[in-house]
Amino acid sequence: MKKYILIIIILVGTNLQAQDLNDFFSQSDVFFKANVRNGKVAYSKINDNPESLNAVLALAEGISVTESDAKNYQAFWINAYNLSVIKGIIDNYPTKSPLDNSGFFDKTTYSLGGKQITLNDIEHKLLRPKFKDPRFHFVLVCGALGCPPLISKAYLPNNLDAQLEAQTKKAINGSFLKVNIKKKRIVASKIMEWYKEDFTMNGSSEIDFINKYRTEKVPAKSKLSYFEYNWNLNKQ
Repeated sequence: MKKYILIIIILVGTNLQAQDLNDFFSQSDVFFKANVRNGKVAYSKINDNPESLNAVLALAEGISVTESDAKNYQAFWINAYNLSVIKGIIDNYPTKSPLDNSGFFDKTTYSLGGKQITLNDIEHKLLRPKFKDPRFHFVLVCGALGCPPLISKAYLPNNLDAQLEAQTKKAINGSFLKVNIKKKRIVASKIMEWYKEDFTMNGSSEIDFINKYRTEKVPAKSKLSYFEYNWNLNKQ
């Protein structure tokens, strides 16, 4: 009898966790749709009424995800990162840049997934080293104009790979690069310099990565340099 009770408790707990995770994705989706347009965030609006942001982050606090459940894990932490960046801006609002706030990425902690965790912890401990996927750089949005644009929806486990692909292609074919085909010169976002190891895995080069996603391919021997990062706030 005790065995069956234990099984029931485990099943109920699992179902509740799944429901909480689904609620988190649903509420995140509603929040991003209401507050993000063309990659820009309505910080002033959120600051006036932070209830929906606080509610979805409160839900995120008790959610448990494991890296073996890779799509749910990745989607949860990507959304949690982007929401926490917005929370960090609101907690210091008004502000002109995330860098104007000491410890924004490496000292300020958030209660997420049963952890007290910084933004850098999410990116550099929970995602990049575990999955070695350079596409994370195009979906983790740091609150600045130099970041790839924030989408007006949540990242969801059932189509996460398609979303990662779409945002990477959008960046590589957009403002992430400045290309002069004739002169074989490419000026890329500092992200490619800061995280060169992510874009050159398995013996590939940065140009190989670019050409994997770029519609108009660039010459293999193009000279690559980097433009300065724009840390001004990505506000509407």
